[in-house]
Amino acid sequence: MKVAVMGYGVVGSGVVEVLQTNNKEIVKRSGQESVDIKYILDLRDFPGDPNEDKFIKDFSLIEKDEEISVVVETMGGLKPAFDFVMACLKSGKSVVTSNKELVAAKGYELLEAAKENNVNFLFEASVGGGIPVIRPMSQCLAANKIEAVAGILNGTTNFILTKMIDDNMDFAQALKLAQENGYAERNPAADVEGMDACRKICILASLAYEHHVYPDGIYTEGITNVTLEDVAYAKNWGGVIKLIGATEPVGDGEQISVYVRPCFVSSHSQLANVNDVFNAVLVRGDALGDSVFYGKGAGKLPTASAVVADVIDCARHIEKRKLFGWGPAKENFVADTMELPISAYVRFTSSNAQGAKDAITAKFGGVQELTRENQPENEKAFVVCAGSEKSLREELERLSGEGDFKLLSLMKIADF
Repeated sequence: MKVAVMGYGVVGSGVVEVLQTNNKEIVKRSGQESVDIKYILDLRDFPGDPNEDKFIKDFSLIEKDEEISVVVETMGGLKPAFDFVMACLKSGKSVVTSNKELVAAKGYELLEAAKENNVNFLFEASVGGGIPVIRPMSQCLAANKIEAVAGILNGTTNFILTKMIDDNMDFAQALKLAQENGYAERNPAADVEGMDACRKICILASLAYEHHVYPDGIYTEGITNVTLEDVAYAKNWGGVIKLIGATEPVGDGEQISVYVRPCFVSSHSQLANVNDVFNAVLVRGDALGDSVFYGKGAGKLPTASAVVADVIDCARHIEKRKLFGWGPAKENFVADTMELPISAYVRFTSSNAQGAKDAITAKFGGVQELTRENQPENEKAFVVCAGSEKSLREELERLSGEGDFKLLSLMKIADF
């Protein structure tokens, strides 16, 4: 069996390395007589690379070569990845990708193209890097009704929050350290503003609830506004702050909730002790209960491991499809986060802090007051339950119009 790899960056070069280093085991597990790389597509030159004879710059060589059975896409982004992957599927080649942006934005279209052409489109590495979660959800947990999926889906933000919690670094210091250690890009926006985690939870929501969930319109909030004061209040409450991506059914199950946001997570949660660059995905099934998939969510060889596992799966399913995927997007399927009930941590300052707290208590009922060292007299923090996040924010906005009330933080209390 011949394989083509599109993109020779960190993950692509790792895929080539794993396919060659472990070739004997891979061939044995694939059911094929051989599994060999024929082409590596990249616009750059790699003089002296051991695979120099395999490099090409013309995609059409892959598209038109009938010897190629499986194509690996590790270029990233949507252009030209989507066009190339679609062309490969239409030409009867299975495709494996680690590209979360591609799957989140175009997954349904590509799954349909794979179905129409009796090939496979697999993407285990798109969510947890080397952590197996897509295949377990679609196969091992198939007998369960998925009641919730929640996870720490981005290693960069988890590293930053860990440094804030354990080493009392502020956000800027922790981000700088993450960049120095190679965990954060020079422009870290996709990570720290939650976009990366949003794409991943959309893929998991699509798989769990069988309709494509697009990142556009998903409530997404990053960690740039998290402060050491918030960390201290979380500790007083009995937990930590984590960037959580989560999805679960709402009401009668005709809608789902999907969000990415910093949350208070109880110290008793299995997600509370997931630290540094590690990721974890908690899947709650009605029969099994909670299962947690844990490990490094990125990295050259961990991610390549998941990609190559998909290559082996495709090799086992040459000229036949796996029953895998989801249906089209459904109108109004994703509920408006602002209309859903919430338990929230709220922190504010006001010269009449007690009066503001009393007003909130009168509207929503009792609150759990929180404290920290060196807490200013004009600062209040507490946990409150509201019938909707919209109603809570409206009350806080009303208070903001009175005197010097200033909302500093509002975070969801996670129940995972």
